[in-house]
Amino acid sequence: MTAVIPALGEASDTTSVIPAVRAERERARWRLHLVGHRTALKNRVHATLLAFGRPCPTADLFGAGGRELLARLDLPEPWAGTTAAAVRLIDDLDAQIDGCERELRRLGADHADVPLLLTAPGIAWVLGYTIAAEVGDISRFSSAKKLCGYTGLCPRVYQSGSRDHRGPLSKNGPRYLRWALLEAATHAARHPCYADHYQATKTRLGRQRGPKVARVEVARKLAGAIWHMLTTQAPFRPARPHAHPLAA
Repeated sequence: MTAVIPALGEASDTTSVIPAVRAERERARWRLHLVGHRTALKNRVHATLLAFGRPCPTADLFGAGGRELLARLDLPEPWAGTTAAAVRLIDDLDAQIDGCERELRRLGADHADVPLLLTAPGIAWVLGYTIAAEVGDISRFSSAKKLCGYTGLCPRVYQSGSRDHRGPLSKNGPRYLRWALLEAATHAARHPCYADHYQATKTRLGRQRGPKVARVEVARKLAGAIWHMLTTQAPFRPARPHAHPLAA
């Protein structure tokens, strides 16, 4: 019989979280909700251009040069109208997202954990506030492994007798925390503390699978470092030579 071992550190029930932490999470999640809508609208505009054989020749279709291109387009109806409406909605979402980010930066400056998180590679104000809100009270996690398990970035383990098999990521934790750690890992992969491991994993697993797995591994290492930072209330410190990065 094959047993599936759940990831370490199951999430606490949302209703048991204190109201202040739930409010922090709602602020960060609302920003991500708006970003998702903006991305969907931008993808729709790009798809419309491709459908009419007019791929975007600029790096940013919604920058100054791209807006001039969109203004010159002669699309038939109803595509011309829906594209114009999408651009107006994107502008409105840009303004709302900018307002959310200003609020997160203001609130993050007074947050107990955000200034510490900003010392870690790849983490800026928005990601720092999101991570702090999603993690909540770090004392809920008795070890770095517990926090890593809570993120859902650990693979599932299938055991049968004396053998075990590592499956896909469990993804059983809050997806907003996973998103924030993976976003941070994209930038942290260039930090001297993680760059060598990231490049070695990419090379070992190949061009197709390597970057994805390497990014997840860096995200897990960041989660471990975050546990140590918040538990000891100390800023990020790169690992000593030949030491495990989680010991930083």
